[in-house]
Amino acid sequence: MADSPTIAVQKPSHRSRVTNGSVLLQNVDGRSGWARRMRDLMALHLSDLGGEGAVSAAEKSIIRRAATLTVELERMEERFATDGEADADALDLYSRTSGNLRRLLEAIGLRRRPRDVTPDLRDYIDARPAA
Repeated sequence: MADSPTIAVQKPSHRSRVTNGSVLLQNVDGRSGWARRMRDLMALHLSDLGGEGAVSAAEKSIIRRAATLTVELERMEERFATDGEADADALDLYSRTSGNLRRLLEAIGLRRRPRDVTPDLRDYIDARPAA
């Protein structure tokens, strides 16, 4: 392995805006309803998994794809409700997309991971009223 190149860790200022979290997607206005809903879903999933620091890059990638599919499924549901029906092709796409979403969510775990909120012993002692 002596001939294999090492991958240098980049400074945060040299990362893409998507990587450092300042934009959701390149060249997309993050104020649209679609982008806001996607950001909300990503934050909810991250919270369920214990927060930003508790998930791997791969889990973040899965969360992003799950959020995208969720937003698109919601858009389809809105169309079904507005039209009062769904044609066979739309239902087939909806069903396949739902199945793919389920598999993504299973990959990261469908259950919420509780975050440890137990106070530190020193904080607990300091917060007690004086006797």
